[in-house]
Amino acid sequence: MSQEVYILYSAKRQGYYIGQCGDVEARLQRHQRGEAPSTAPWRPWALLWKTKKANRSEAVRLERKLKNLSRSRLMVFMEKYKEDVVDIHLFHRIKSSRADV
Repeated sequence: MSQEVYILYSAKRQGYYIGQCGDVEARLQRHQRGEAPSTAPWRPWALLWKTKKANRSEAVRLERKLKNLSRSRLMVFMEKYKEDVVDIHLFHRIKSSRADV
């Protein structure tokens, strides 16, 4: 069964949340409703990037890798795999706002 790895962005937090699941759209709705304690205070969330993996093991491996990247390295990763960026306008806004950081 395929799994998806995703990156959410919170403007309120100016930060990211990285996760993996079987249905990213349903998972995003749970984040938006505040059902995940770790993300509830930082709503709303925008789906920024996602990719499919063949199985949960591969998804967990990528999720861990992404969670260990710094913010700047995470942006470089998304730039490299830009075809998986869901909201390209948001991606460019974040990228330009961090250009001077």
